[in-house]
Amino acid sequence: MLKRKATNFMKNWINTKDKKCLVVQGARQTGKTYTVERFAEENYEELVEINFKQMPSAMEIFSGDLTVDAMVMGMRFRFPEKKIIPGKTLIFLDEIQECQEAVTSLKFWAIDNKYDVIVSGSLLGIDYKRASSYPVGYVDYLKMYGIDFEEFLYANGMNEIAISAIQKKFERLEALDESMHSKMMDLFRKFLLVGGLPDAVNSYIEEKNIQSVREIQSEIHDYYAADASKYDEEKKLKIRRIYDLIPSNMENRKKRVVAQSIENKKGKTFNDYEDEFEYLISAGIALNVQAISNPVFPLIESTGKNLLKLYLNDVGILTGILYGNNIRAVLNDEKSINLGSVYESVVASELIAHGYKLFYYDNRSKGEVDYLIDDYDSLSAVPIEVKSGKDYTVHSALNITGFYQGG
Repeated sequence: MLKRKATNFMKNWINTKDKKCLVVQGARQTGKTYTVERFAEENYEELVEINFKQMPSAMEIFSGDLTVDAMVMGMRFRFPEKKIIPGKTLIFLDEIQECQEAVTSLKFWAIDNKYDVIVSGSLLGIDYKRASSYPVGYVDYLKMYGIDFEEFLYANGMNEIAISAIQKKFERLEALDESMHSKMMDLFRKFLLVGGLPDAVNSYIEEKNIQSVREIQSEIHDYYAADASKYDEEKKLKIRRIYDLIPSNMENRKKRVVAQSIENKKGKTFNDYEDEFEYLISAGIALNVQAISNPVFPLIESTGKNLLKLYLNDVGILTGILYGNNIRAVLNDEKSINLGSVYESVVASELIAHGYKLFYYDNRSKGEVDYLIDDYDSLSAVPIEVKSGKDYTVHSALNITGFYQGG
């Protein structure tokens, strides 16, 4: 069973006095449904799960009065074998975007505050005009991503004591001993190959077969590409084209999206594709890093430049596209292969999974800094430069006066 940090958030949510409904967000295939089901298994006596894509007829429960008593009665008729008891039953509404009235109902579940309700699904699919009373103020949000490196360590049998010891070494800026360093580097390189999609991780843990892992990644990558095309017929080709360009853009020196290359039309700008970018980012299948003009805290005040970099949401998908079943490029750290884009990708996904909003700085005379994040404790902007080898120098973009301080 994969250990997910999201479970800790859910446990804290249970103990909240005035609980709201919990909306679990995230890209498809990142383990949302599995995590909620395991959480229910460990913390409740009963789970009432409605997947509106699998059970469209269950929408009838929400077709009449949206009082809690009426909805619970409808569930009891639909699932007579289930005991729906406040505090002992978790109600899980999956693929909620398929039932607009269920979205509206969240307000009334929260006001009643007797039953624990978790929902999941793509909020992109919600018709806000039909969901006449979207439950603003009545829901809490949990954003889920793929398995991060720490969770990957747990999946590979490393215990909490060992991971905690490594974290303390990191906090004290102390080097690991040689054997532990070698083990961690081996696991990290395997993480670059396997990535964080739960199905891929499970396959690797069970079979240790990279070909099986690659087949899963390829299938999910194709699914993401198709899923990114189905919501808006007019824009679906452009959405698919932008998504397909991400790996090649990452291999370019600047790594940012070039608007004119999307349709091979001169004169096109970022603004011409703003909705398409927003879709890919909101769906969680692309990670964005926004350009800033002035690297000072708070970074969001300097995002006037219409430039951005996009990364795939899973490093395993990326290494599958770039290297296929040939694992030597990553495991052996082949000198003939530039893994810069791979390392940048995994750093981006780790930072975003830990709640950071990412920016980058690009100055013609000074150069470019890969990532900047806000440090709210010191009220400063922190630069992060990613290098793929030992032979590197700190370039002049990191030497800007006032770089680390707020304005």
